[in-house]
Amino acid sequence: MIKDPRREKELQKLVKRLGLLDTKKVNWSLLNLALTHPSISQTENYQQLEFVGDAVLRLASAEVLYNTYKTESVGEFAAIRSILVSDRTLVQFADYYEIEEYLIMKESTAKHKIGRNSRLADAFEAILGALYLSTNSMELIKPWFAPILKKKSTEIRQDPTRHNYKDALQAWTQGNYKELPIYQTQTISNSQDDHNSFISEVWFQKKKLGTGIGKTKKEAEQGAAKEAFLLINQDSI
Repeated sequence: MIKDPRREKELQKLVKRLGLLDTKKVNWSLLNLALTHPSISQTENYQQLEFVGDAVLRLASAEVLYNTYKTESVGEFAAIRSILVSDRTLVQFADYYEIEEYLIMKESTAKHKIGRNSRLADAFEAILGALYLSTNSMELIKPWFAPILKKKSTEIRQDPTRHNYKDALQAWTQGNYKELPIYQTQTISNSQDDHNSFISEVWFQKKKLGTGIGKTKKEAEQGAAKEAFLLINQDSI
């Protein structure tokens, strides 16, 4: 239980905002920890719950995609899920539920706007982790989270730019490792028709993940990103 009655009321307000009417099974101590930034404590903070929440997020996304789009390929599932689990999407969810209002952190940290997206995404995952560990199941997550995942996946499918594999790959690398892929692109001379083409390699963590060839630099990089993206969703780096 939470020792501070005011804090417990705040957390109850948040849970109701999520759409959970029955809160008897919520572990309030875990939920409070999920909203405690490392600037408050190096040991008692949301980082471990974030780790659990990351797995919960991926499972919830996979279940929604499987149950909603039975005929889609695994590659398409992976492409959509990479956007669903990206920091950009998690921040949208966090803003929708006004998570920042409940996040405990030092005043100096709160003023640091550059780190806002990262801490909101981390806190949202930590909330998922806390709710999961409250019952060791998806009982407190599916009722409110599955509908918004389904809505968001529909938006992604209807987005004409969703086959931008460079964006998808970047979302995956940033979401999992907080790093960006590196592209090495060169011109290929073609003496037969005097038109040059391009070959691009995409590297991540000192490993070449994909190669693409195209009539333009952009096309070559997209080809490399597509090969890399399909690879990482078949096997981990």
